[in-house]
Formats: sequence, C-alpha cells, structure tokens
Amino acid sequence: MSKKYKIGFLPGDGIGVDVLEASKAILDIADFNAEYIPLDIGFKIFESEGDALPSRTVEALKNCDAALFGAITSKPRTDPSVQKVEQEFGVTYRSPIVRLRQVFDLYSNMRPSKSYEGNPLNFRKIDGSVPHIDIVTFRENTQGLYSGIEFESLIPELKNIDSFKAFQDRTKATDENIRISCRVFTKEGCDRIIRKAFDYAKTTGRNKVTVVHKANVIRATDGLFLEIAKEIASEYPEVDWWDENIDATAMWLMKRPDEYSVIVSSNMFGDIITDQAAMLSGGLGFAASASTSEKFGVFEPNHGSAPKYAGQNKVNPIAAIKSIALMWEWLGETNLSEKLENSIAENVKTGKIRTYDMGGTSSTTDVANDIARIFGEK
Repeated sequence: MSKKYKIGFLPGDGIGVDVLEASKAILDIADFNAEYIPLDIGFKIFESEGDALPSRTVEALKNCDAALFGAITSKPRTDPSVQKVEQEFGVTYRSPIVRLRQVFDLYSNMRPSKSYEGNPLNFRKIDGSVPHIDIVTFRENTQGLYSGIEFESLIPELKNIDSFKAFQDRTKATDENIRISCRVFTKEGCDRIIRKAFDYAKTTGRNKVTVVHKANVIRATDGLFLEIAKEIASEYPEVDWWDENIDATAMWLMKRPDEYSVIVSSNMFGDIITDQAAMLSGGLGFAASASTSEKFGVFEPNHGSAPKYAGQNKVNPIAAIKSIALMWEWLGETNLSEKLENSIAENVKTGKIRTYDMGGTSSTTDVANDIARIFGEK
C-alpha cells in the first residue's frame, strides 16, 4: 500500500471515547498506512470553549481524507447546562455533527442494517424463524427538518400568508406562542441522494429500491422528492422500485424486513427508520453509518453518547468497528473492508466473547481485541 492517508479521529463524548479507543485494536494491526489526527468535538468542548465544533477541528479536517467519529452529547436549549454556556459565551448551541455534515456537504448518509448469523438479538417472526435482513438505507443528510432554519416566534414575513392566517384563526395562537422549524428541500438535494441509492442498487446487484416519503400529506417537499424519484427510476430499467408512505414502511419493516434491500428517504424519515431497522438486526450496537460527499467522509456508530455507561468499558464496539469497514470501502480499500466484515461475522457467530447487550459478560475492549485477533489471522 503506497498512499498514506490522513484520518481525523474524533471520539467526542461519553461512550464515543470508549468505542473509538477500543477500535484502535483493529487499526493497529491492519495493513493500512494512515496518520490518525486526534480532534476536538462535542459537549465537553462546548462547555469549556462555547463551541462544540471548534474552527481548528474544521480546518484540520479539510486536510484529511476521512474521519472516524465516536458520539456526542446533545441537549435541548432548555437544559440548564446549555443555558449556562450560552450565557457565558454569548452563543447558541448547535449540534456539531449536523454542522459537520453541512460544512463538508456530507449529503449522503448510508446506513446498513444486517443480521449476523448467531446473533441472539436478531428479529424473529411470529413462527420463530429468523429472516435474513440486509438493508442499506440512503438518508439525505443536509436538508429537510434538520436544516437548522427555525424561529421561536411567528416572523413578520409569514404573517400575511393565507395559510398562516388560517392557522392562527383556527388555533387562536399568538405570535409569541408559535415555534417554526422549516423543512427545506431542493431539487439538487433530492436528485443526488436518490441517484446515489439507485446507483448503489445497480452496481451492487441488489436491483431493488424503496423510496420512502409522505407525499400524500407533505405535498410540497415530499411531492418534490417523489417526483424526482420517478424521473430517476426511469433511467434505471434494471432496478425494481416502489414508493411507500413512511408510516407504511415503519409497519412493514416490523412484519417482513427481509423484503427490503435499498431504501432512500429524507433526513428525518431516514433517521427514524434506520434506528428501527437497526433494532431488527441486533440493535444500535451494530448500527454504523457513512456520511459522505464525493471528496470527504465521516464514519461513525449511530448510537449516542450514553453518559451513564461512559468509561465503564461495557458497551458493544461493533458499530464503531463496522464504521472502519465502511471507511475502508469508501476509500477503495475493499479487501480490508471485506476482511473486517467477515471478522465481525465470525466473532458474532462464535458467540464466546460478547458484551452485555448480547447476553455476555465481555468488555468493550475484549470484543474489539477478539475481532482484531480474527482479522489478524485471516
């Protein structure tokens, strides 16, 4: 391997530190020439500096090929600890991971959900059978309800819109008692994430895509999403596709998850259904994601910072380890990615070294070290 990669290393808060540190067991023995650059992000940094994503972190990442990320603690603005920092530094808290996605235009959030043989947490049907689940969801990652465009009262520009007048007449809400979060879609944003899903389905031979929306109610934004999906689908005659309302997808995932292959959806809908899909295939301890543009990617477990478990060396590190496999795949190091994926599968199937969520007594580092051992022997 000739190229030397520069990889940002962002443990963040809580168990993000635990799982990312444990994952070094794999990085240390892999034939992957890289420099790992530790960088600051998260609520602890916000408390000490008033910025959960310092400019030095952003600037350093601009010189990296990719980044591995652990987890962050995010709290509502009503939390006293948030208010204290906001008052001290004269700032407003914003989620650093959402900002990171927007700064680097990481529009594609790919989240695989896969059932491993021997996993006691796998979904079981009513007859006791365990279906093989292998779903890859593409979630638009920079727009929608997570765009960050919000108002804490009714702004004057909206007061003269007929629909708002009707809303106020119906609810009797005063201007100061209204809160607004904007759901903003663009044609480009819809096009590139839907096209990413169809490209993936075609190139991987899956040839099946489900477009998830709520166009029958959210007519402007999801109407656009569905319209563009139909246009793009016509360019992929070899891909079987259908569209579903988000509530229908949530229902059918619980009944026949093995019928899904590639799913594409908007930011919030994708966030919700991927957590649901994760619970069908082992839980958040197995859920990893790749947030990417064409030039940069951030790879992370989907779980939060779980402060009550922080520092206990207790939680499942497999999601963080799967994040490494996703990073290698995106960088074109497919042999390493496949080797690590197979090592994870062998650890789960053998079942001798498991964390508490799987009914075991092993530690975070025990599991990571075992996967590293298997990886090194392959």
